[in-house]
Amino acid sequence: MFATIINKAIIQGIPLLFGSTGEIITEKSGNLNLGIPGIMYVGGSAGVIGAYLYERAVDTPHPFWCILIPLLASLLGSALAALIYSFLTITLRANQNVTGLALTTFGVGFGDFFGGSLTKIFGNGGSLSVKTTADYFKTALPFADNLGWFGEIFLSYGFLAYLAVIIAIAASWFLNRTRAGLHLRAVGENPATADASGINVTKYKYLATCIGGAIAGLGGLYFIMDYTGGSWTNGGFGDRGWLAIALVIFALWKPNMSILGSFLFGGLYIAYTYISGLSRSSIAIFNMLPYVVTIAVLIITSIRDKKENQPPAALGLPYFREER
Repeated sequence: MFATIINKAIIQGIPLLFGSTGEIITEKSGNLNLGIPGIMYVGGSAGVIGAYLYERAVDTPHPFWCILIPLLASLLGSALAALIYSFLTITLRANQNVTGLALTTFGVGFGDFFGGSLTKIFGNGGSLSVKTTADYFKTALPFADNLGWFGEIFLSYGFLAYLAVIIAIAASWFLNRTRAGLHLRAVGENPATADASGINVTKYKYLATCIGGAIAGLGGLYFIMDYTGGSWTNGGFGDRGWLAIALVIFALWKPNMSILGSFLFGGLYIAYTYISGLSRSSIAIFNMLPYVVTIAVLIITSIRDKKENQPPAALGLPYFREER
């Protein structure tokens, strides 16, 4: 029973880990991208579209292409959405909060229209499903079932779950151990000083936001392929995109801390399913727990006021080089 709960919590937490890691990289450049929920939607729907078109085009789908095509479609779709945000906020200096919320609205609408209507567009009718592709994404290590609770907790997931952890660890190493990571953090803390020292602020902001968006989009792809088994449902992603943004605060803008944080949030998100007799209002209260924990962390870190636990100083502020 305990191993099953941990397993379900990890499955729930992987989309949050992708989203929070991508948003941390973005915010380290000083960009506050509230469009992450929409970008995750775009990533998931783009992957589904790519998989559906490929399955429809061949008689016997090949495992390599079943994985590569939706993976590339998801990365390109979410990176393009992040590029739109970057152009509006970095080049045109639009308000980051408004642009991010608009991007979320656009992303959800994009996913609901194309994901929900694709079969009707091609005249097949019915619901959209890419089960063949999803089965390849969900394939776990062949010996996982023979190792009891250890296999269920650590080895029973598709490759995207392990990729999420690897990306989070690599992002933490990049931010703290490399010159480029130092430059990125400098841009987020004080872009004027970084610019004066020869760092290309615009380049770092664009790259961080687009790469962060592409990583976040994989969270949507994981949700569709691994969690729902390749079936698209309008609105099925729920509030996971907002939970990913909340996780950034909980993890104190540290990708390595977001690993355990995502699994904790995943556990809190499904805790009510293991308690019988709960009313609808009680379930709603349980769904609020990740946000309550985030608020508590935010209050505690604000009181302690340690520099390493605070967001980048220039987060959400447009940079005007002319005012330097």
